[in-house]
Amino acid sequence: MNIRDDFLLYDNKEINKNVLLSAKSKRRMKKAKSDNTLKSYSADWNDFTDWCEAAELCPLPCKPEDIVNYINDLADHAKANTVSRRVTAISENHIAAGYQESNPAKHVMVHNAMQAIRREKGTFQHGKSPILMETLPLLADMLTGKDLVTLRDRALLFLGFAGAFRRSELVAVQMEDLTFTTQGLVVFIPQSKGDQMGAGSQIAVPYAPDRDICAVRAVRAWIDAAGLTTGPLFRGFKRNLQPRDTQLNDKAVATIVKKYMARLGLNPDDFAGHSLRRGFATSAAQHDLDTLSIMRQTRHKSEKMVHRYIEQGNLFKENALNKMYER
Repeated sequence: MNIRDDFLLYDNKEINKNVLLSAKSKRRMKKAKSDNTLKSYSADWNDFTDWCEAAELCPLPCKPEDIVNYINDLADHAKANTVSRRVTAISENHIAAGYQESNPAKHVMVHNAMQAIRREKGTFQHGKSPILMETLPLLADMLTGKDLVTLRDRALLFLGFAGAFRRSELVAVQMEDLTFTTQGLVVFIPQSKGDQMGAGSQIAVPYAPDRDICAVRAVRAWIDAAGLTTGPLFRGFKRNLQPRDTQLNDKAVATIVKKYMARLGLNPDDFAGHSLRRGFATSAAQHDLDTLSIMRQTRHKSEKMVHRYIEQGNLFKENALNKMYER
């Protein structure tokens, strides 16, 4: 077997040769991890096997010393979080290959090496800049056109912020997932990154007092103008600028965000599709919303990331020097 085969192929091979499993069962069992997780781990594993090939070492099974030497080479140009993810990929692939008890990635030597790398490089993640609530009126001033492109972009930006959507969730919204009520809009999310088991969640987006930044009205205007009844809410356009039948690519969300941030005179490289979701959480913290309320809208399962947003939102609000100025 080629050691460079896709990540967890070893696990899949065991599934494939199990004669007691039906074809349907085999297909579903291979989805134990999300596609995005497998892609990331596959790239990480391939990087390790490349390093092993250059060093003339066997990657599976490898020795703890091999992992320590690899991550120290990697740490010369990678962040601590990237190094940690690579170790996880190495560990998962050894587990999948049957080395659960003798997993070299779990060796204390590897643990100590990772601790040293974290201490040296730090673990702070420099995320993209948030699009804050105070930015929405500025966007509204630019998005006054009645053409389909402008109406779509307005709906996408305002709904992305109001629902704290991940870009993958935003482009996956279907017309059938929308329920308009007298209070606003309810968006059903069948499955997302934080909901791998597909329990689903409902996101409530109320009408905004300021019509110019109202996500519900923006979505309704886009739907009516585009004549949408079924299928994806957000779509690309044909050459004649009529909406396509297929959903927008999630990378297009970042492109749209960057486009309007540049028009505001900001550096588009500082922003991405995640800026909408991050902007909601940061703005919510600035408006003194409690952690549970923020998590209910963002669907975070852990308080750790939400607390980071709260800390960022309160950098100036809880600043000791500001309090001294006030006195």
